[in-house]
Amino acid sequence: MRDEMTDVQTSNKRALASLRAAMADFDAEGVRAALRQVIAPAAVIHMPHPFRDFDGPDAFYDTCYAPLLEAMPDLERRDWIVMGGPDEHGGDWVGCGGHYFGTFVAPWLEIPPTGHLTHMRFHEFYRFEGGRVVEIQTLWDIPEVMMQANAWPMAPSLGRELCIPGPMTLDGIVPGPWDEARSSAAQQHIIEMLNHLKKHPGQGGPEVMEMERFWHERMNWYGPAGIGTGRGIAGFRNWHQIPFLNGMPDRGRYLDEITYHFFGDGDYAAVTGWPNMIQTVTHDGWMGIAPSGKRITMRSLDFWRLEGGKIRENWVMVDILDAYRQLDVDVFARLREFNKARVPGRLPFPVGAA
Repeated sequence: MRDEMTDVQTSNKRALASLRAAMADFDAEGVRAALRQVIAPAAVIHMPHPFRDFDGPDAFYDTCYAPLLEAMPDLERRDWIVMGGPDEHGGDWVGCGGHYFGTFVAPWLEIPPTGHLTHMRFHEFYRFEGGRVVEIQTLWDIPEVMMQANAWPMAPSLGRELCIPGPMTLDGIVPGPWDEARSSAAQQHIIEMLNHLKKHPGQGGPEVMEMERFWHERMNWYGPAGIGTGRGIAGFRNWHQIPFLNGMPDRGRYLDEITYHFFGDGDYAAVTGWPNMIQTVTHDGWMGIAPSGKRITMRSLDFWRLEGGKIRENWVMVDILDAYRQLDVDVFARLREFNKARVPGRLPFPVGAA
């Protein structure tokens, strides 16, 4: 175990503390200053569709946070996972998972406001060099906001939609010092599990995945909005894996064209990649989309928590809107058609106060 004062992983997590604190009680100038403090001016920032990639903290704030704060004036950030470690390529990462909360009073990305408390899950991965962030890979669960506004224009989820909880053990804000042996063991467990998952269906039936070896019998798989959450191995297979493989059975065959970043921290492990999956939509199609024969990429940013040597909880985010985009389905055009009878505009804030 490393000394906390000289441990780069602990130092990197500590460097994000001021940014997380500024976003807990969101103040525009405070957040902008915190972003400038921790993010290098030329940092590359990857955001989900419909945002684009851009450089630097000011573009990050102006493009992403300023419109969100306008839509939710009492915006706040709540992290329930903060963990970090080195990846297999020599990069040092910190992964954060949690929710943005706020009263939704003005349109955001053309999603009509509700006047009610709204939650949006985030998985945000920060790569550090020399104590500053030089790359960010982020997924915000925008479909989750559409669903709360009764504005989701696509097929319903097979799994259960809910406000995703943090770790049941309440230990997701992993303290230092970084434990190399324990963290590496968690990371390796996940890598081995994924290697077994990829054996099916190309190398045999469900038994080749050895699910019971890697997953706790009461595991929760917290999927993104549009797919939903499944309980236990059966829930994971019914509501995510079987439909996914029925539509894209060639997943896992293009590993030489993608880059993973795996890292571990105590009982937690994570992966990020931009993208980190490639597959072809064929056979039964996926999420109600007819099979197109198109090969698409996916960005999946995930966390796992191990308990007793098995995976008890798995938080998964996929850029579903970007997958639709690659299949020539414009979710935002459908959203406009679906909601054009609703009166647009801003609601008074505070809502209903007299």
